[in-house]
This record gives sequence, C-alpha cells and structure tokens, in this order.
Amino acid sequence: MPIYEYECGQCGRIKEVIQKFSDKPLTRCDHCSGRLHKLVSHTSFHLKGTGWYATDYAGKSRASTANGPAKNKADKPAGTGSTGTDTQPKSSDK
Repeated sequence: MPIYEYECGQCGRIKEVIQKFSDKPLTRCDHCSGRLHKLVSHTSFHLKGTGWYATDYAGKSRASTANGPAKNKADKPAGTGSTGTDTQPKSSDK
C-alpha cells in the first residue's frame, strides 16, 4: 500500500498515512481540525539500468543486439564506398 503525505493548511503539520488506492483522502487534521491537502512527494522507487527509456532501445533490432553491434555505412573502411573517394590510383595517374 502506498504512503501518502498530507499537510494541514492551518497548523502546517505534515502527516504520513498508509492508505489503499480505494481509500478516500483525509480531509481534517487530527491536531487542530484544519483542512488537509495531499502533498506530492518523492518516491524511493528508481528506474535504473538500460531499457527504461526510448533512447535505450530505439533503432536497435533484436538480431543485431544478440549477435553484437550492428554495422552501418559509417563502419566501412575508406575507399570501399560509392562516395567518390576511392584510394586506388586512376589509370591516368600512372
């Protein structure tokens, strides 16, 4: 069950309460009968590691990750592409 925090608008006290999702929120302070409002607090639950964000898995296929890194056009050695930068001498250079 989650822990909710409430703050009293009159006395400023903060109260932590374990409630079910189906329980109605508290409305009155036990100390001064002031109006309570629910606080948004930090959680102790963290998503760590890979696979939690779109940038961790976007663009990768399952086959390439299982067999090692994927090869792309940038991984080709110089002179083997069709970019016009061949390193072999032309017949007119002899």
